[in-house]
Order: sequence, then C-alpha cells, then structure tokens
Amino acid sequence: MKVAIASDHGGINIRKEIINLLEELNIEYEDMGCECETSVDYPDYALPVAKKVVNGEVDRGILICGTGIGMSIAANKVKGIRCALAHDTFSAQATREHNDTNILAMGERVIGPGLARDIAKIWLTTEFQGGRHATRIGKISEYEKEQN
Repeated sequence: MKVAIASDHGGINIRKEIINLLEELNIEYEDMGCECETSVDYPDYALPVAKKVVNGEVDRGILICGTGIGMSIAANKVKGIRCALAHDTFSAQATREHNDTNILAMGERVIGPGLARDIAKIWLTTEFQGGRHATRIGKISEYEKEQN
C-alpha cells in the first residue's frame, strides 16, 4: 500500500504524527506538505492528493486541516474519491468496511494526536466488506459517470 498525505497549516502536527505511524507500519507514503504555519488554502493540498488516488499513483490518501471539513469537501469534488471525515474509531472502521473510502480526513483542532493515530491505524488496516456495500458504492460510481 502507498499513501499520499497532506495537511494545511492547521494540520501539520497531526500529519507528522501520522507519518510516524506510517513508518511504524512500514507503509510507503508520499508527504505532500504543507510545511508552513502561515495560512494556506486547503484545496491546494486536498486536490493533488485526490488526483493521485484516482490516477492510481497511490492507493489511499490522508488529509488533515483544522476541522477536516474543508479537506473532505475539496477531495470529494474529484470523481472517484470517497473521502470520509472521521473523528472516532468506529467511524474510521465503518467507512472502510461499508464505504470503501479511499481518503481519510481528520481535524487537528477537533482531535488529539493519540486519537488521530488510532483512527488512522484502524482506517489503514480495515478491509472493505463488499457484498451489499459494493452495490451501494456502484450506484455512486454510476451517478458520477453520468455527470459531466
């Protein structure tokens, strides 16, 4: 598995924590920034990660901003992305099992580094269940194909 990870200025600390987790789990990653503490625009980080996921350059993505909301909205504008905002471990597991999410968003101002690690680890290690869930994901994919 290869993961692209990025944050805006509001998610730098948790991004670094998740990079440590990826290294501990021996998961290959591409760190796509940011490295500044001054205000930046979250779409400038979310969209390149989302594009790498849909183009197959990486398997999954992780995005962190202050709340995770902006990153998830931006990422979900890219066809083929199923980005979920998770601030608890149950949602992290369910979003992989039921929704086959390919990007995880989190908010540094909402959760701390310990919980962020737990959420990311569960999300990274949980498999999609398929079955009835695959049918539902298929309906979303079909709708996306109809949109121009």
